[in-house]
Amino acid sequence: MDIKEIQNLIKFVAKSGASEVKLEMDDVKITIRTGSDSNDVTYVQQAMPMQAAPMQQQAAPAAAPAAAAPEAAAPAADENSKYVTVKSPIIGTFYRKPSPDKPLFCEVGDSIKVGDTLCIIEAMKLFNEIESEVSGTIVKVLVDDSSPVEFDQPLFLVDPS
Repeated sequence: MDIKEIQNLIKFVAKSGASEVKLEMDDVKITIRTGSDSNDVTYVQQAMPMQAAPMQQQAAPAAAPAAAAPEAAAPAADENSKYVTVKSPIIGTFYRKPSPDKPLFCEVGDSIKVGDTLCIIEAMKLFNEIESEVSGTIVKVLVDDSSPVEFDQPLFLVDPS
């Protein structure tokens, strides 16, 4: 588990309203406490630090291809700059329908207004309806149905005009 995953977990726990979460894996133990007490502390303890070195070696080759990606992404960013990006407010599983036998909340080309439900994100067995904060037309759905999403991950592109 790297520092980015730990930061995302802390943000998720803070937004979920849980007072304490404990996570234990093979080499990491994490306890996150939230609340009004000023004594709240987040503990991160690695049980086997020797396993951290191979993880870093595996991550290093991935950094080289990532450096080339911003050059390829620059033209696409210019095309999408006129659109509003709807992002995930939480970590969870993305669903485009309220249940398997119901129709999609929205499709490409649909007009939406503020407050319309765009999707559901399931987190810890809770289904959170994600509502639109902008009016416009759905231009693109950026995530496949039933796939995991990260905090602040783009979900939809909306044309506000």
